[in-house]
Amino acid sequence: MEKPIVVAEVGCNHMGDLELAKKFIKVAKEICNVDVVKFQKRDIKTWTERYPEQYNAPHPNPSNAYGKTYKSHRENLEFDLEQHKILKEYCESLGVIYSTSVWDMKSAQEIASISPQFIKIPSACNTNLEMLEWLCDNYSGDIHISTGMTTTKEINDIVEMFTKKGKNKKLVLYNCTSGYPVPFEDICLLEINNLKDRYGEKVKQIGFSGHHLGIAVDVSAYTLGATIIERHFTLDRTWKGTDHAASLEPDGMRKLVRDLNAVHKALTYKNEEILPIEDVQRRKLKW
Repeated sequence: MEKPIVVAEVGCNHMGDLELAKKFIKVAKEICNVDVVKFQKRDIKTWTERYPEQYNAPHPNPSNAYGKTYKSHRENLEFDLEQHKILKEYCESLGVIYSTSVWDMKSAQEIASISPQFIKIPSACNTNLEMLEWLCDNYSGDIHISTGMTTTKEINDIVEMFTKKGKNKKLVLYNCTSGYPVPFEDICLLEINNLKDRYGEKVKQIGFSGHHLGIAVDVSAYTLGATIIERHFTLDRTWKGTDHAASLEPDGMRKLVRDLNAVHKALTYKNEEILPIEDVQRRKLKW
């Protein structure tokens, strides 16, 4: 089985502070040994025009707000393209992969211009086929797509479009339930089997994006065949913001990487009936 790839999703847990974002990268790589650190990018003007009532209203949870309106809240958390370039360069200097979730066409075009290894499409935006088509036509890296709050028909449409573009082997589909945090009974891990059965031969890989508590579920997702495991990451779950509560702190992320790598080593068949480690015990103990 392929070695697991672990994605630490910082998202906007950096609270709009570039130096703090760099600390996230350093801790994720040097303490947790993750493979990827991922952020997110959205064009606030695009989203304000699309959802003016929501963006011009106060944040629905004032205790997590970074501005008087949802628009100003998002603006205070958003990094511009130059800052994303700095984050990518910093990731590369530490030997960890940089990536970003893009939420709209302008963000997709900007992030594609700096050529990350892959770009992520969040569940909320996977039906933006215009953006997906643009990425297929103009971006050479892989495209990872979460399938939370998405119907089977919508997933079929995505895969069919990538196949027509000849980019289906650049596509990674993630099993995901959209909620923060998600109770265990709503994670629906066996949907990984459905993704594998329907699309496993068509796409590059199947992944899992979790918003739950703990790390046991992620190990199970890997054993079911999700070879990319993505979890939200924070330095302190008590910090202000909507995603911290469903994020792993450094020790949790470190243990997740450790456990996934241990399971990867264990997922083998015996290459001989009596292993060398058993032979010693056999000669001492066997009846």
